[in-house]
Amino acid sequence: MSLQQDSSRLESTTGQATRRTNVRWKLFILLLVLVAVNYIDRGSISVALPLIQQEFNLPPELVGLLLSAFFWTYALMQIPVGWLIDRFGPRKVVTASCVGWGAATAASGLAGGFVSMFLARMGIGVTEAGVMPAGGKLNAIWMHSKERGRGATILDAGAPLGAGVGGVVIAWLIAVTGSWRWSFIIAGAATVALGLVVYWYVRDNPRQHPGTNAAEVEYIEASHRAEDEAAGVEGGGRRALLPYLKYRSFWAMCLGWLGFNGVFYGLLTWGPLYLSEAKGFDLKTIGWSTFVIFGAGFVGEIIGGALADKLRAMGHGANKVMRSLLGFSAVMVALGLVGVTVIPDAMTAVALLSTVLFFLRWVGLFWSVPSILGGRTNAGVLGGAMNFSGNIAGFVTPIVVGLIVGATGSYTWALLYFVGSAIIMGVSVLTLDYSKRLAV
Repeated sequence: MSLQQDSSRLESTTGQATRRTNVRWKLFILLLVLVAVNYIDRGSISVALPLIQQEFNLPPELVGLLLSAFFWTYALMQIPVGWLIDRFGPRKVVTASCVGWGAATAASGLAGGFVSMFLARMGIGVTEAGVMPAGGKLNAIWMHSKERGRGATILDAGAPLGAGVGGVVIAWLIAVTGSWRWSFIIAGAATVALGLVVYWYVRDNPRQHPGTNAAEVEYIEASHRAEDEAAGVEGGGRRALLPYLKYRSFWAMCLGWLGFNGVFYGLLTWGPLYLSEAKGFDLKTIGWSTFVIFGAGFVGEIIGGALADKLRAMGHGANKVMRSLLGFSAVMVALGLVGVTVIPDAMTAVALLSTVLFFLRWVGLFWSVPSILGGRTNAGVLGGAMNFSGNIAGFVTPIVVGLIVGATGSYTWALLYFVGSAIIMGVSVLTLDYSKRLAV
């Protein structure tokens, strides 16, 4: 149905406006599922790691290197793929990404040793790179400015959801098939199928979607016009990255995401092995503990996004809302990690790590920052730059933790490394100016 046809229905015979459709929320629920599957696939190696480590006879140092393989290529692809998203649109990029990483995940189940597994993980990194920057771009295009906090956290909540559910799913697949290899192959095939669903439903803007009516389109576009007018630009400004490098808020965005991922990726990659080696958990207990820990992150992220939008709707300024929420989250993350280092009880460690993830995931609000700083035109490339910075921590952290554990035989200093990352995150979220678009 065309927008012109929809316009004729904007008013009924009683003179009442037609209720707007909610395609934008359905699209973001699909993105939530997509990101969850993304994290199931990328985190599957961590759940199967005790079996892989035994089969391939890997010392801690090589385990750390293997866990980092994904992040090397994932990080390096962020800025190029962000440019591709801004140039060709998020729909094409995210579909190709989904199909590609599903194939690479299945291929990792065929690995014969360290080298082939390392290469397969690098392939997953290349192909997954487009998902989060594309989601940030879609948040800028599809969401009203009053809804972007929820849009950002619904998108990013797929990460802890996938990490939590993935622990159970992969452990269950290993138990059912009797092989970690078949669990990877099955997960990869399911991901390829999801890519086809994404291409069928996602559109690059609300006007292209057959399910939106004129009321929803106008609601979104009116917000865009108001933002552009406030920023003094038409259509969001010129497409570029380099001019942003002179702004403090750009670097605060990048360093905040780096600190965030120093904690999150550390727990995602080494968390299951930590529970196995330091707490004596078996595979089944690791799966359910991972579900509880990262499930708390999912709940926390949804609550954080809703709280941010509610506070904004009450009239509080962007800086007051974001700095208060994210600064508090950084304090709680640091305190929770310190608690894990000093309290030896296994169940208390699970409870504290759940608390850490609950507050850490509030920083998923950062996926609204690229559109705040760069507008719709540059949301893709700024999201790529942010995610590039964050994933520097992705490939550094597993290696550093592997070296620490190999040298000390303990996880204490590794947990303190995570505390340092939380401090970097905290300083950055308090430095960033969330109130205005940068003049580019």
